Amino acid sequence: MNLKRLIMRPRMLVLIFFILVSLWIINPGFSQGVAISAVTKNSSAEASGIESPKFGTLPRDKEVIKSVNGVVIDSVEDYYREVSNLVANDSVMIKTNKRTHVVKVRERLLVSVLNETMSVFVNESFVVNGSEVNRTVEKRVPKTKTEVVGVEDMGIRVVAAPTNNIRKGLDLQGGTRVVLSPSEEVSADLLDALIDNLRERLNVYGLADINIAPITSGIPLPGMKAERFILIEMAGVTDEEVKDLLGRQGKFEAKVSNLTVFKGGEDITYVCRTSQCAGLDTNSPCGQSENGFACGFSFQITLSGSAATRFADATAKLGEVLKGSQKYLTEPIVLYLDDEEVDRLEISAGLKGRPTTEISISGSGSGSALQGAMDSALLNMKRLQTILITGSLPAKLEIERVDTVSPVLGAEFAKNALFVALLAFVSVVIVLIIAYKRIIIALPILLTAVSEVLITLGIASLIGWNIDLSAVAGIIAAIGTGVDDQIVITDEIFGKHRQQQLSWKARLKNAFFIIFSAYFVTVVAMIPLWFAGAGLLKGFAVTTILGVSAGVLITRPAYGVFLEELTNESAD
Repeated sequence: MNLKRLIMRPRMLVLIFFILVSLWIINPGFSQGVAISAVTKNSSAEASGIESPKFGTLPRDKEVIKSVNGVVIDSVEDYYREVSNLVANDSVMIKTNKRTHVVKVRERLLVSVLNETMSVFVNESFVVNGSEVNRTVEKRVPKTKTEVVGVEDMGIRVVAAPTNNIRKGLDLQGGTRVVLSPSEEVSADLLDALIDNLRERLNVYGLADINIAPITSGIPLPGMKAERFILIEMAGVTDEEVKDLLGRQGKFEAKVSNLTVFKGGEDITYVCRTSQCAGLDTNSPCGQSENGFACGFSFQITLSGSAATRFADATAKLGEVLKGSQKYLTEPIVLYLDDEEVDRLEISAGLKGRPTTEISISGSGSGSALQGAMDSALLNMKRLQTILITGSLPAKLEIERVDTVSPVLGAEFAKNALFVALLAFVSVVIVLIIAYKRIIIALPILLTAVSEVLITLGIASLIGWNIDLSAVAGIIAAIGTGVDDQIVITDEIFGKHRQQQLSWKARLKNAFFIIFSAYFVTVVAMIPLWFAGAGLLKGFAVTTILGVSAGVLITRPAYGVFLEELTNESAD
């Protein structure tokens, strides 16, 4: 066999190209250290500039901690051992593969409220007949006692540094899977809004490695409504934490001077998302800042009558300040989600003491380039709109199912899955050698199966699909289908009754007719599984379709070229 001529055949070059691209996407290799999987909001780590990985970040692109205070970190155990004996007010030097951070360890304080009060004096400013008047007011507040009871956790969650870009599902890495259902029928748009709110809410709590997706209970047929669910998968979270975070509705509040002026739900009747009343703020145009560029945004919201009255009462006595060419009140509106501050916005002086129902929410975004600043501003605007919309359109969510897999059990599942895959390969090789008595035929079939697995994993990594046990089962099913197809090709080419009656090209054509017929049957059979079990079998369906598609379109034609060279017949 002319190996050089075989490699240079177009179909073989296509196979080699996809193998190389898949290896580039998967990016296998060794990595020393631990990867940052999440950073808790308002923690000392966040204050030092350490960020949680953004949604959709490839595993190998995550920031990896290499050392803590000069001590090399090789495992998760090494990291937690180094940070377990920190002292309050210490500065911890954390060196990563991207930069060096200095994190100051905070004291953990216990604040107790005593059965006593004390006087405090507060300066207030207000306008009388166009003139600003200042006065000092005495207020009685509870006395508190503060004790130092240790040090705060820095807020960094770590996992073993990834050695490739294959995203492992909860079955293989441990974590919690939750299926939620709305207590009432919801539209697709509202379901998407609920998902945005849940993602924002989980981010507030500093959770990363989150997969949230809408699923249905069955195939959506014309004239029939499929029941809608929300599937959430989180790594490194216990079921008790999940129930606490998701088992109750989110609470949105807006406060002025620590007084609640409106809440999510009935207080907000409308949030504008159209270009007519939402977008980049013309009163705060894009311009250069100290760190690059900054752009403002604004959008309109409508309050209920009672919320408008509370807003008027809270702003009536506030003073005014001049910022640039605009006048604002001395106190901003502070937005809270589940008692966590998510943003604070300036209040236009023209709204002082007015029970208005129309309010303009403004903010800004920044970036190193003008386009980046514009994108940041619009992204921040969408985030705030999402919080307000999901508050104004609440839908009670019920926990239908919670599945928790420990990291130890997940690691065992991963080992067993790999063992089963290797066992399948070995079994295939033995059967083929016995059947054909020619290793030169069995070996290419095995290499073709390996290529299909590699290409399938590459596509899964590219689209961000998690590989769990159902996906592993899909890959094994695709391998079995692939081996069966190659046996069909081999029998058509080397079957004696075929050799005597048909040309090589005709025999290969017959083989691919059978293969494509089986392929379409397999894809059609996977469609019901895509929706079955509230979407929990979707991984099996997706990986099976990816595997058989890669085989039919890429590896099977290449295997046919190999057999052509083996029989020394021309493809033409």
